[in-house]
Amino acid sequence: MFDIVVIGAGPAGISAAIYAKRAGRSVVLIEKVSVGGQLNLIDKIENYAGFKSISGTELAFDMAEHAKFLDIPFIYDEVIDIEQTDDAQIVVGRNDRYSAKAVVLALGHISRELGIEGEDRLKGMGVSYCAVCDGRFFKNKNVAVVGSGDSAFSDALYLSSLCKHVYLLTKDHLKMHNYTLNDIEKHENVTLLSSSISKKIEGGTKVEKLAYERNGKEEKLDVEAVFVAIGRRPNTEMFEGKIELDDKGYIVVDENMHTTKKGIFACGDVVKGNMKQISVAVGQGAIAGNEASKYVLQLLAK
Repeated sequence: MFDIVVIGAGPAGISAAIYAKRAGRSVVLIEKVSVGGQLNLIDKIENYAGFKSISGTELAFDMAEHAKFLDIPFIYDEVIDIEQTDDAQIVVGRNDRYSAKAVVLALGHISRELGIEGEDRLKGMGVSYCAVCDGRFFKNKNVAVVGSGDSAFSDALYLSSLCKHVYLLTKDHLKMHNYTLNDIEKHENVTLLSSSISKKIEGGTKVEKLAYERNGKEEKLDVEAVFVAIGRRPNTEMFEGKIELDDKGYIVVDENMHTTKKGIFACGDVVKGNMKQISVAVGQGAIAGNEASKYVLQLLAK
């Protein structure tokens, strides 16, 4: 029995665990894939206070080391359900079951897919959702990036240092917070194709072309990779009908990161809100960890 189980070891989850541990609670972090979460997919971070420039993997390592310094254990498991009893939360993993008085959900979100012909078939053969992970395989090659937000612009700029040419296909509505069109124009090997809709990814055993529609005309690009950066969706399928979610599947919380289920808190990219940034996740994690600690103290006082 732990006081608090934190599910997800990204910035929000690690922050929640640190605050709960420093408040005197027994805490465990459960992570499905890799400590740091989405941080591991970011090349450079230059908008997180205290770090002029740091790679996502470096920041993930530093955060994990902070948690380990406080003797917070990490367990690798995939959580598939949470059961509630009168006096405990039972976190059900594929490998084991974990009892706690409170749970903090820091599940993050996963990449959305284009849903076009050829995408599924060519995954891992040129279709990628992580430029930082796979970009080096396409050094000196022509590639395409699809997306209209910060992640797409970040991917295009990163790939411009590796690839021969980068085509950035965006829709009319740009969703950038940290980049401007001028950032793209500085790079001669990046071509911005605005008002573009991807239609089909072609190729035999690997990506060869990307078919798209622009201004009512269908065209094709000769590329060896298509990097998809069209946003993410929350990992909340298991909670449908159990806690309140918004129409996009994000968890609804109050100002103190309480969900609609007693003893369950949520923070970071998995909660409802527009600004998905590291600083926001860390701040929400601090609140969630503190509130979960207070909740446990209330139970112990009864």
